[in-house]
Amino acid sequence: MNDLAPHAYVEDPSPGTGRLRPRAAFTSDLPVIGLDGDWRFRLATGLDDLSGDLAAPDFDDSDWDLLAVPSCWQMTGLPGEPRYGAPAYTNILYPFPVDPPRVPRQNPTGEYRRAFEVPDGFPATAAVLRFEGVDSAFAVWLNGVRLGDGKGSRLTTEFDVSAALRPGRNVLAVRVHQWSSGSYLEDQDMWWLSGIFRSVSVAARGVEDFFVHAAFDHTTGRGTLAVHVTAPTRVSLSVPELGLSAADPAGPHTVDGVEPWSDENPHLYSGELVSEAGERIPLRIGFRTVAVEDGVLTANGRPISLRGVNRHEWHPLTGRTLTGDTMLADVLLMKRHNINAVRTSHYPPDHRFLDLCDEHGLWVFCEGDLETHGFEPGGWHRNPSDDPAWREAYLDRAARLVERDKNHPSVVVWSLGNESGAGANLAAAAAWIRQRDDGRLIHYEGDWASCSYVDLYSRMYIGVDELAAVGRGQEAPTADPDDDARRRSLPAVLCEYGHAMGNGPGGLSDYQQVIEAHPRLAGGFIWEWIDHGIARTTEHEDSFYAYGGDFGEEVHDGNFVADGLLFPDRTPSPGLVEYKKVIEPVRIRIDPAACRITVLNLHHVRHSGYLDFRWTVEDGGEPVGSGSLAVPATAPGAASTVEWPADLAAALDAARKDGSGHEVWLTVSAVLAADETWAGAGHEVAWGQGMVVPAAASSPFPPVAAVAHDGQVVLGSARFDARSGLLVRLGDLELDGPRLDVWRAPTDNDLLAAFAEPQITAWRTAGLDRMRHEVLRVAPDASGLTVTARLAAAGSSSGLDVVYRWTACDGPGGDGIRLRLDTTVTPDGAWPVPLPRLGVAMSLPGTDAEVEWFGPGPGEAYRDSRTAARVGRYRSTVAAMQTPYVRPQENGNRHRVRSARITAPGGTLLITGAPVIDLTVRPWSTRALAAAAHRHDLAPDGRLHLHLDHAHHGLGSAACGPGPLAPDVLAAVTAAFAVEFSTTR
Repeated sequence: MNDLAPHAYVEDPSPGTGRLRPRAAFTSDLPVIGLDGDWRFRLATGLDDLSGDLAAPDFDDSDWDLLAVPSCWQMTGLPGEPRYGAPAYTNILYPFPVDPPRVPRQNPTGEYRRAFEVPDGFPATAAVLRFEGVDSAFAVWLNGVRLGDGKGSRLTTEFDVSAALRPGRNVLAVRVHQWSSGSYLEDQDMWWLSGIFRSVSVAARGVEDFFVHAAFDHTTGRGTLAVHVTAPTRVSLSVPELGLSAADPAGPHTVDGVEPWSDENPHLYSGELVSEAGERIPLRIGFRTVAVEDGVLTANGRPISLRGVNRHEWHPLTGRTLTGDTMLADVLLMKRHNINAVRTSHYPPDHRFLDLCDEHGLWVFCEGDLETHGFEPGGWHRNPSDDPAWREAYLDRAARLVERDKNHPSVVVWSLGNESGAGANLAAAAAWIRQRDDGRLIHYEGDWASCSYVDLYSRMYIGVDELAAVGRGQEAPTADPDDDARRRSLPAVLCEYGHAMGNGPGGLSDYQQVIEAHPRLAGGFIWEWIDHGIARTTEHEDSFYAYGGDFGEEVHDGNFVADGLLFPDRTPSPGLVEYKKVIEPVRIRIDPAACRITVLNLHHVRHSGYLDFRWTVEDGGEPVGSGSLAVPATAPGAASTVEWPADLAAALDAARKDGSGHEVWLTVSAVLAADETWAGAGHEVAWGQGMVVPAAASSPFPPVAAVAHDGQVVLGSARFDARSGLLVRLGDLELDGPRLDVWRAPTDNDLLAAFAEPQITAWRTAGLDRMRHEVLRVAPDASGLTVTARLAAAGSSSGLDVVYRWTACDGPGGDGIRLRLDTTVTPDGAWPVPLPRLGVAMSLPGTDAEVEWFGPGPGEAYRDSRTAARVGRYRSTVAAMQTPYVRPQENGNRHRVRSARITAPGGTLLITGAPVIDLTVRPWSTRALAAAAHRHDLAPDGRLHLHLDHAHHGLGSAACGPGPLAPDVLAAVTAAFAVEFSTTR
């Protein structure tokens, strides 16, 4: 950089100038001046629109706006209109021409100014200015003195201010550029946002840095502690619980009988560093050793299985600026849903998040601020990962990652970055990390074909068959025999799987079964934690969440940014509820025939004694008994089997004798016996269920004649249209239908496919979204009504022949009528595609209704996402049964329902599966649901739309991963199903 090019740093690949060497994030009792708050702000259109005298202390900025720091400037004004530019989302593509290191000259640039006071006595001659996060490149002046510039948006940058800081009034000026050479390294599948988005402070400078090494030897129970300190004066170490007082930090100090740190028992020893100058620095020390032993990932000598998630930092109103409360909410939600690991995709998080992981117990893959995925569409041409001009930037990002977060016991793996191809710069970064920190493993998925410089064989989005082959060590060989031998010696991890976009992911239980079957498989991380929806309101004050394209972006990837286990407001999605059940660390198996309950402890260090076990017996979904279950404290990896206690046996005997005819179910829950840091006593960790008494067989229908009369067919109290064969009334309840239906509002996994043709293409080619229902015959007879019809699409010679057979009898005591529909579907012609659904659809008047059902619940479930649904009796409303996916799609299915009661203003409809049926009730049609882009596009249309389905096509995770497994594919084959209807007076 020179005087002729004062902004050359924007496009220079180097990481910055004038910066101090990176160091650990830590607190101290030395004074700190916090600079968060309102700053003067101006958004320039680019480098030709900058304030010439921005840095001058007497520059008049009084007419500038006030902008909160920290914040992302594009989020200002939300949920209304953004005031400064607008967010933009791309998954892979850069939103500017790919010409590294150049970026557009029309480069929105935020100019910030902040005046602040330095109090008397503050050590101004030994202070640093600290930026926790600035996106993308920035330059800094203090009192007119240029301190330097920096890149690496989600990495801490510090400047020495000892020559410029003074007592009294000071003026800080910062120029932040939306685009820079660093943007080529930060293509991380997220909203492109800019600004000073993490905290800023001026801190007194004492102890420079320290590195806590706290190893645990599982064979002896001994801990070894050494703290390597960089400081201008002598420093001592005290850890009272370990008997250390004013000790030499470097030690090493060997301590017998330490309690090791793990996700299940995150024990932290409180300590303190004290310098001769009087500075005090609190420490939280966790003893643990992570290693690869015989191809297995271990911690403290025991195998660990990662039940993880990928976590971006996100809030729907503030973007990547998060409060401590939001971070805590994330950690607590993870722990409460049995998650034990987090990958900080794809950058280091706010360091406070890692403090919470230390405290509450989460294994962390701490990832570098690096992704160059936008070079892949061009064949990785000019990818910085293998360009010597970018080597310094790669090494800088690796060093700042490691140095800042090296003292966190939760961090067990350094991840170089994500989807940045392969190249010498990545290998160099790995070598630097290995030299600096040999106590942690190194991860990077992008070079999985080699694995020459990493410690884990990492894959993303592979199917369960390939995963099983990896577990057996039977994956395809690499090109280099030496690399192949090394890779086969490594543990394998799914750094991303179970893409949680929209309704899904399906198949999580299949993945977990494979993971648990092979010691080499160390688990994985669901993509991802939270939907990145942006809170918006329409001109009519309707609320919704925006996604790519909603801000007029030139290129974007739509709602691919909404692919999390949490909705944007941090409400758990059905996917998270399913994941919690699939990965529960205690498995409960009920054997009704043997009258036994087996508890399998899948923890790696914790016995089951921290749990209370409780049982409940329900007859037809109504509780008839409950109590406690005495289960021995079961060691990790072991199982205990207990006989049914006397009170449980008595409750079941009473239910049998009662003879209600309903199913009788036994549920056993494992709940916290005492408060934990992350949940209170009584929180449910795991559960199991078993049917003890099956339902009684239904009585056969005595024949009732169907009679044609005055344009209708009368079957008991049911009325059918004589021409269409549709049921129009049952008793006093108006109805429309049912008729065969095979179409559903496409899910994201139906619409998209990362590795194959999207399912929607074949469906629409086959015309499944425009099937016509042609009635061929309506035939009443002495024992019922037969309606014959054909479902087919215009232009297609293939169809579905359907026969509806209606029979009826009077209900018990003459109260209403039982009406039975037996539906037989026979494919005609070629059917090379699966069906979206197979069932019947009908409607009745109303905009909302009370719904009660007996069957799995309480939430939605589908054939490959049903593990979390437990059989019971549930009550809800139609409105509450709709799942609020960011982009509307098929949702709300209640799977394998035995019976349901829908109470609408016009009457009550009772539905009984014969024996089971899937149930969906909506206040809008499938067509309206499929057409909606956002939730506010949906409005009740005055009808309640019922879907009674024999089956659904599985969900899968094809939007970025495999589609449904073969057993979950709904093939077009001959099928028969039945359902009964009745009404109450």
